[in-house]
Amino acid sequence: MTATASTPQPAAQAPATRPSARLSAAPAGYPAPMYPHRATEEQHSERRIRSFQPRRGRMTPAQAGALDRNWDDWGLAIDGSPLDLTKLFGELPVTLEIGFGMGETTAAMAAADPAMGILAADVHTPGHGNLLNLLEQSGAQNVRLAAGDAIILLRDMLVDGCLAGLRVYFADPWPKPKHHKRRLVQADFLDLVLPRLAPGALVHCATDWEPYAEQMLDVLSARPELVNLHPEGDGSAWTDEERRADGTVPGYAPRPGWRPVTKFERAGLAKGHVVHDLLFRKV
Repeated sequence: MTATASTPQPAAQAPATRPSARLSAAPAGYPAPMYPHRATEEQHSERRIRSFQPRRGRMTPAQAGALDRNWDDWGLAIDGSPLDLTKLFGELPVTLEIGFGMGETTAAMAAADPAMGILAADVHTPGHGNLLNLLEQSGAQNVRLAAGDAIILLRDMLVDGCLAGLRVYFADPWPKPKHHKRRLVQADFLDLVLPRLAPGALVHCATDWEPYAEQMLDVLSARPELVNLHPEGDGSAWTDEERRADGTVPGYAPRPGWRPVTKFERAGLAKGHVVHDLLFRKV
């Protein structure tokens, strides 16, 4: 974004600087050098619990090259500025994906369903580069990447009823009890996200951490605005006091064929974890 006359652009944000360099130089969790807006700095420094652990990491040449070629067309700052999704996606319905990791699942689902726009939000710079590289390879045109804190994106940038869906796949489970308050999917998060969902919007969560799956199910089931699409259970053999005689656990969905197995899912399965999907529809 271009700096205004009242907000001089520091030398570090000179237009000649490559997008990959600007993003890589940013403080962890906030791409400030790329987006020098005072309001954004205030939003990103506000005192509140974060649901993510900022990671920057080292980019490969392929990731950096994809960022430099495509960021200005396909990327945007989570800077608090209102978004016009029609300008980004045309007439496509838009699903928000929070935390896409290295982007393999996002790219595959975008290519498989070009009629759905995907607004993919994350704080991991190499992941942005990797996803852009994958999109180049597949030719998918229906993804836009957002760099920064998804809470600010939801709270300050999206209008009510603008989203056709929400995806949260394998979010950080924050397993230690003292860190449970950092988990993304909880009541306060739904207070923020549910007004942004249009009627009929699909909420899809997946996790391999069983206590987090229980929390997600409890939190989602408590909302009258949401209907569980699979109250009958998922057919798993998760041993639990609520497990039915046929092995199903009420409330969880079978893994839908259109969700590819993610890297995090494979890692969880290798450790013996049980993966659960949750599918809810907004009424």
